[in-house]
Amino acid sequence: MTEKKVVYPGTFDPITNGHLDLVHRAANLFDNVVVAVAASKKKTPLFTLEERVSLAKQLLEDYDNIEVCGFDCLLKDLVEAKGAYGVVRGLRAVSDFEYEFQLANMNRILAPSMESLFLTPAEHLSYISSTLVREIASLSGDVSQFVPPLVEEALIEKYRSLGKT
Repeated sequence: MTEKKVVYPGTFDPITNGHLDLVHRAANLFDNVVVAVAASKKKTPLFTLEERVSLAKQLLEDYDNIEVCGFDCLLKDLVEAKGAYGVVRGLRAVSDFEYEFQLANMNRILAPSMESLFLTPAEHLSYISSTLVREIASLSGDVSQFVPPLVEEALIEKYRSLGKT
C-alpha cells in the first residue's frame, strides 16, 4: 500500500483556528499533509512569507505527519515536487464553492492526475476568515477566539509596528 500525501495550500495570512481544524482533519485522513504557504504577492499579505511559514511551523511542530513549506510556483508543480496525491481545500460556505470548483477544474486540466478534495471546518469555525481576523485586529479588536495565542500576539505586534494600534 502506498502512502497518501496531500497538499493543503493557502495564504494563511494569518493562519486561523479554522485552518488548523482542516489541517488536523486532513492529518487524520492522510498519511502526510504538506501545509503549503503561498507567497501570494498579488494579495499583498500582512505577514511576510517567512513569518507565515514560521507561525505555521510553530503551531504544527508536534505533528510528525505534517510538513510546512512556502511556495511561489504553480500549485501543480508543488504537488508533483512533493510527490503528493492531490490538494485539500476548505469550504466554509456555499460562496466558497464556485471559486474552488473553478480552481479544481483548472488544476485538472493542468495536472490530470492531481485530485482536489474538499473539507469543511467544524461548524463553530465556519465563519472565520483571515480577512475578517485581520480587520478586527487592525482595529484593536479581540481575535483570541479565532486564532491561537501565538498568532494573536503576532497580529498585535505587526499592527503595533505599522503604527495601527
